[in-house]
Amino acid sequence: MSVESIRREIDEIDARIIRLIAQRQHLAGRLAHLKYQQGLPIHDETQESRVLSRALDRAVEAKVNPVPVQQIFHTLVEMSEERQRECQGDGNLP
Repeated sequence: MSVESIRREIDEIDARIIRLIAQRQHLAGRLAHLKYQQGLPIHDETQESRVLSRALDRAVEAKVNPVPVQQIFHTLVEMSEERQRECQGDGNLP
């Protein structure tokens, strides 16, 4: 395998990661609608803890450094909450 072929594979994985983030953001918009209907707050500390804990466990199982993985998932949670605020605040619920 060449350096270039490995880089192409990495690029394909990066593209899939972006598509998954976009899918996660779409679901966050749908979640905003449900939370709004049910009068629930955007930030849910218990759920955030669950997400971060699952990320840590899965990283350890996969033998990946869990610290940066948790940082990535913390960023994903922040992005989700930001998307939810955009949906609720701008009156453009999905």
